[in-house]
Amino acid sequence: QVQLVESGGGLVQPGGSLRLSCAASRSIFSINSMGWYRQAPGKERELVARITNIGNTDYADSVKGRFTISRDIAKNTVYLQMNSLKPEDTAVYYCNAHRRTFADDYDYWGQGTQVIVSS
Repeated sequence: QVQLVESGGGLVQPGGSLRLSCAASRSIFSINSMGWYRQAPGKERELVARITNIGNTDYADSVKGRFTISRDIAKNTVYLQMNSLKPEDTAVYYCNAHRRTFADDYDYWGQGTQVIVSS
């Protein structure tokens, strides 16, 4: 089992920055990959960024160059640095952990943190 706790959401003006944190209950090195997803009202959930346990990253085209996913293994924490925020970035952001074993795949989700980009 993996417990995930997100923090860092809030209200920010367009062009501003925000950093989200996701603290895991176990070493993130033991988790195959972790990612940030978001869901805006009336829209489907989408992958924002993902990082593997060896540090490889992937980003949605809409956030490339603006968002950066990173990790602090000692703190069991993954971060999402969001810069040059736009109103369309407004959404609930969810942390995801994907753990792969020899037999099964497991997904774990945080409770979500609200990000509002508005003037």
